[in-house]
Amino acid sequence: MRYLILSDIHANWEGLAAVLESAAGLYDRIVCCGDLIGYGADPNPVVDWTRANIAMVVRGNHDRACTGLDDLEWFNPVARAAATWTLQALGPENADYVRALPKGPLMAGGFALMHGSPMDEDQYVVEARDAAPVFSYLEAPVAFFGHTHLQGGFVWIRQRARLLRIPADGLVELDPECAYLLNPGSVGQPRDGDPRAAYIVYNPEERIVQFHRVPYDVATAQNKIRRAGLPQVLADRLAVGR
Repeated sequence: MRYLILSDIHANWEGLAAVLESAAGLYDRIVCCGDLIGYGADPNPVVDWTRANIAMVVRGNHDRACTGLDDLEWFNPVARAAATWTLQALGPENADYVRALPKGPLMAGGFALMHGSPMDEDQYVVEARDAAPVFSYLEAPVAFFGHTHLQGGFVWIRQRARLLRIPADGLVELDPECAYLLNPGSVGQPRDGDPRAAYIVYNPEERIVQFHRVPYDVATAQNKIRRAGLPQVLADRLAVGR
């Protein structure tokens, strides 16, 4: 069983479409680390597709905020404006689906799936020192997370958490003596300086993880955001991956 691992789609249909085209034939099942919606202008197409195609999804903080489950007080003004717009734009059935998404971590195919961390679904795991305490809470030696919009991850080796080094071809063979905390990056709003949509293909039987990046039609995604009346910065940032 090969898995397409997605995260942080953020209502970006163009990014999602490019990922699906790029990954065609490489996977058997799709799972997602959360944040289907928020920021982007296509919440309904993304949720419609998710309901029909994704085997397992954990909720993200924007999934909660954009469906009225969270107080928006702690969101910055841009995120708050996008969440308010999304709540009004979502169809009733799609809103109900997103509200019902489970809190991570969940187990899928022998690996764990979460948005932030097992201790806090909203935790930003950015550096090795953030990841170190997370490993003791993992229920599987391989776990996937999102939330940071940064593709990469961490490996637990010799009782220490270390930054995972991703080779140029993106192919990582997992050591059975180590544990891994891996982030596929963001489909819809990368923040690592690379504007291309990000995803992972994971083959548990062969213990191989393949990190991928794929260009997509950024201009169309930007134009949709502008036409929707969403904050201009949400369109601008797509071009620079920040």
